[in-house]
Amino acid sequence: MPDPVHVSNADLPVSCPFRVATLAARRPTRFDVAPDAATQALVAALLGITTVKGLRFKGEIRPTGKRDFELEGALSATVVQPCAITLAPVTTRIDEKVTRRYLADYAMPDAEEIEVPEDDSEPLPEVIDAGAVAVEALALALPLYPRAEGAELSGATFGPPGSAPLTDEAARPFATLAALQRKMTGGTDPDDRD
Repeated sequence: MPDPVHVSNADLPVSCPFRVATLAARRPTRFDVAPDAATQALVAALLGITTVKGLRFKGEIRPTGKRDFELEGALSATVVQPCAITLAPVTTRIDEKVTRRYLADYAMPDAEEIEVPEDDSEPLPEVIDAGAVAVEALALALPLYPRAEGAELSGATFGPPGSAPLTDEAARPFATLAALQRKMTGGTDPDDRD
């Protein structure tokens, strides 16, 4: 398994930063992230996919309480990925609602009791980057194993070079035993005795 890639917000091709200290305390701050084609190509390369088109993340950051904030937006994009079976290009339309809650008093879980929280709460950073949230949300929304229309897995064959390969059918020993049992009972199922 390859080592995980660690990316900081500074490494991301899309950035739309808002300093928390300058956000309005009583009204929402709106944003509209719509990167150009060159930037979308960089996002595609970062995510390891073929193409990103029409990427847009529109929403607002609003105060929730005295020191907490909530980012809410709509992410839309069209992505092209290789089929997991045939490597043919697969186009997928992504339309996602994205919510992140930034809490000033966020309590980090103990290292021994790490559970994935059901909500999207995070510690309040100094800067909320709507562009970074867009790239993260897009990465999470991508299909893990995209399939081209009509693509199916066929039976796999295994074996060293120069020998007869072991097929999926031959690898089922109980199917062979059941066939032998049917043959011995004259073609009837032995479990159907009256």
